[in-house]
Amino acid sequence: MIKRPFILTAAVCILLCAGCAKKEETGQKEEVIPVKAMRVKLKDIAEVLEYTGNIKAQDEAVIYPKVSGKIIEKKKEDGAAVAKGEPILYIDRDEVGFTFEKAPVESPIDGIVGRIYVDIGSNVTIQDQVALIVNMDKVKITLDIPEFYLPKISVNQKAKITLDAYPDEIFEGYVSKISPVLDIDTRSAPLEITVDNKEHLLNSGMFARVSLVLSEHKAVPVILKEGIVGHEPNLYIFVIEENKAFLRKITLGIRQGQFYEVTSGLKENDLVVVLGQQRLAEGSVVIAEEAK
Repeated sequence: MIKRPFILTAAVCILLCAGCAKKEETGQKEEVIPVKAMRVKLKDIAEVLEYTGNIKAQDEAVIYPKVSGKIIEKKKEDGAAVAKGEPILYIDRDEVGFTFEKAPVESPIDGIVGRIYVDIGSNVTIQDQVALIVNMDKVKITLDIPEFYLPKISVNQKAKITLDAYPDEIFEGYVSKISPVLDIDTRSAPLEITVDNKEHLLNSGMFARVSLVLSEHKAVPVILKEGIVGHEPNLYIFVIEENKAFLRKITLGIRQGQFYEVTSGLKENDLVVVLGQQRLAEGSVVIAEEAK
């Protein structure tokens, strides 16, 4: 009878020791989570609006004849330069009571002949379009801008234009006009971009992509959007310190593409998890592949 309590006590001690040993063993085998990480770098970043539109000559004039009759002579062909007041076509007037005298169809502006719509022998009236004259020294692109962005846009603000026709070139333009009236259905305002085109590389009807820089910040910490978890205003990232991941709250500034400016919570050279953070908790042990 005396030995039973001793035997029971010894058994409890053995179980407790086994439990302690098991905990120590579990601690030694803590999971190491593989992640991909990136160093925080200082970069220039800009908030950019990107739109598409069609190029149009800044000055265009559709010409109608002043008299009815038959086209009897062409003085200009498509693409030819023309001065204001210079004849493009001549018409044989067919009005009763007039002696034969060919009537000129004159250009109202300096430019080039964009299109002649009629051929010699065609009968035309004063309601018929006979030619299109364009001045291509400058071209314009019209965009519809949502009201939210209008306070950030001003006349003479710079714009960058790219075209499929010239994939390796960037053309510079500027905001030349902002409508003071918004479309009540779309809550947007027409905005006009003007581009110098002295070499006439840009033609009416070309498809253009326009980038408007709303704001630009120099040498600020930036991170990839893939590293951000949570929703505004509670945004976080995992920062790696001594092979462990720790949550850190951040605030964001402007965005450009896949990069965000970080206005608080990070500094240059912090190592931020950008892939694999779904498996992480505060203090998780990680092995990081650092992206370049």
